[in-house]
Amino acid sequence: MLTGSNTEISTFKGEQRALRTNRIGTPGLLLAVLAATAPLLVVAGVMPTTFAAMGIVGVPLLFVIVGVVLVLFSFGYAEMSRHVHNAGALYAYISRGLGGTIGAGASYIALFSYSLMQCGAYGLFSFEVSSQIQYYWHHNVAWWIPALVAVAITAVFGALKIDLNVKTLGVLLLVETVLTLVFAVSFLSDPGPQGVSLHAFNPSTLSGAGLGTALCFTIAGFVGFEQAPVYAEETSDPGRAVSKVMFMAIGFATVFFAFSAWAITVATGPGHVVGQSREQSANLIFALNQDRLGTGFTDVLNIFFITGIFASLLSFHNVVARYAFAMGRDGLLPAPLGRTSKSSGAPAIGSLAQSLVALIVVILFAVTDNKAKGDPTTPVLRLFTWAGNVGALGIVLLMATAAIAVITFFIKRGAARIQGWRLVTSALAAVGLLVIFVYSVKDFEVLLGADPGHGLRWILPGIIALAAVIGLTRGLLLKATKPEVHAGIGQSNEAFQLEKAASEASA
Repeated sequence: MLTGSNTEISTFKGEQRALRTNRIGTPGLLLAVLAATAPLLVVAGVMPTTFAAMGIVGVPLLFVIVGVVLVLFSFGYAEMSRHVHNAGALYAYISRGLGGTIGAGASYIALFSYSLMQCGAYGLFSFEVSSQIQYYWHHNVAWWIPALVAVAITAVFGALKIDLNVKTLGVLLLVETVLTLVFAVSFLSDPGPQGVSLHAFNPSTLSGAGLGTALCFTIAGFVGFEQAPVYAEETSDPGRAVSKVMFMAIGFATVFFAFSAWAITVATGPGHVVGQSREQSANLIFALNQDRLGTGFTDVLNIFFITGIFASLLSFHNVVARYAFAMGRDGLLPAPLGRTSKSSGAPAIGSLAQSLVALIVVILFAVTDNKAKGDPTTPVLRLFTWAGNVGALGIVLLMATAAIAVITFFIKRGAARIQGWRLVTSALAAVGLLVIFVYSVKDFEVLLGADPGHGLRWILPGIIALAAVIGLTRGLLLKATKPEVHAGIGQSNEAFQLEKAASEASA
């Protein structure tokens, strides 16, 4: 019997199978989603790497192009969020449109991809912390030490109420956004040798061998907006808040990142941005700021660059925990993962599982690191870059599949005419996302700096294929042995709410 209010689930069964409702309003949801995009991390970390490694000047234009594709994707995705409220988000939508077996495959791709992105963030975070300790206190600290500390702190936050996480993420997000805008404006007011030039928006600047991987880097900067439906069960108004937040997040990310990338080309000069990025690497933004805004501002920027990375990895941690929770609830993972904490309503077991995965990944990379202390090869060029881009690759594939699932979902329900224009935008988005996926895989050796025949060039993208095979196999086994469980993939939250309503009616 229910002992709480209608908006809070207090039965033992409810605590096991549903996330606590009314934890996040629209502002909090927006902050949680934008924190995953990590504005300062993208501007100071991803953008210089894209300029340098891919040799492409038109990075600002890439953000505009990818932003348009994701807006097209979001018309159907947002409409789907009004019909399906499930922490499984992408895989739940895919299950509804394309069936439980494909949904099972998608669930494992989502779990692997978001977990990889979260683990990758530990690499950049730990390297930056070690570098700052060396700079200010002249002590060489192995990168894996701050990484392990971050794993522990994240594990604690992951077990807390989601509204406490949102407040932490929100403060860090607002500060780093303001700081980024300040230095971007300073770049425009004190331009490089070629003045305030719009050359970076010229389509001719997109030529280069690494265009596919540059697209993968670019779309990684947007990853986070699609997480809004993950929190649908915990929002006060999922029918409207989730879709509103997605469009706000994409609009912000597109304008903010395109503007910031353009400001970088102005500060260096379009003709010099690739060369300076290769020379300075992740220090490019800080070097440009040192010349314009001085040491004090640059020191503050370094601090919030680190906290911004932490905000991103905490946000991804929360998402992985909720995917694990939804999969445990659906029978795709062990049942204990589909339980929530009685005190906080958080998916505590899923959170703990991701902390253990991150711990194992950090230890593996630490054990195999034979470089000198302070060398970024392992934490940045391997853990951060490899894991982040493989994760982004998986999410691109998921979004393309979800766009197709949206089309089939509404057609099956006889709503093709009413939703016609959304089906068209979903189809266009699916084509665009698949093109990005194919080109990213094709150019993956550029990311590695290796020959096309190098083993890792196929092994790393193959992680996503492995996840799909595991998921599809699990789905087929469930269909053969437990058809009732297979039929409920992606539907467990609604199924529980129906049971809850029936129990209230008979009480």
